[in-house]
Amino acid sequence: METNKILGAIILALLLAAAFSKIADMTVHPEYPKELAYTIEIPEGDSSGAQVAEVNIFEVLPEITPMLASANLANGEKLFKKCASCHTYQKGGENKVGPAMWGIVNRAKASVDGFAYSGALADFGGDWSVEELNKFLLKPKKYVPGTKMNFNGLKKDQDRADLIKWLDNLSD
Repeated sequence: METNKILGAIILALLLAAAFSKIADMTVHPEYPKELAYTIEIPEGDSSGAQVAEVNIFEVLPEITPMLASANLANGEKLFKKCASCHTYQKGGENKVGPAMWGIVNRAKASVDGFAYSGALADFGGDWSVEELNKFLLKPKKYVPGTKMNFNGLKKDQDRADLIKWLDNLSD
C-alpha cells in the first residue's frame, strides 16, 4: 500500500508539472526579434579609407638578423619540442614525418636524401637562409602554398629568432 502512495504522488507531481507548463505557455507570449544580430552598415566605395588593402605579411616582417644577436638558445631548444614530433635534430638523424633538421640553415630546400617532399616545396627552390626560415616559420602554408607541413607557425618574432638561432647551431 505504501508503494502505491509513493507512485501516486510521483505521477501527480508529473501531471501537475505538465499542466503548469501548458498554462504558462498559454499565458506568456514573448516577442522574439526578427534578426538575432545587429547589422553594421559599411559604406561601399567610401573615399575615407574604409576599404583596406590586403597586406602581404611577409613584406612587413621585421628583419631577423638583428634579432639573432639577442636570441635565446635555451628557448629555441624548448620551442623545437613543437617540431620534434615530426623532425629529428641529431646529426645523421632519421627522417620522420618531416626531414631531419641537422644543418638546415643555408642548406638547399628540399635536399634531404630519402625524404619525399611536396611538389610545392620541391619547386620553390633556393636555400634555407635565416630570412627564408623566418618567413616559412611564420606561416608555412601561406609562404609555400601546397606544402605538406601541418604547422600553424610561430607568431612571435623573438620565438622565431630563438628557434632559428638554435637550428643554426645544429651543424658542423
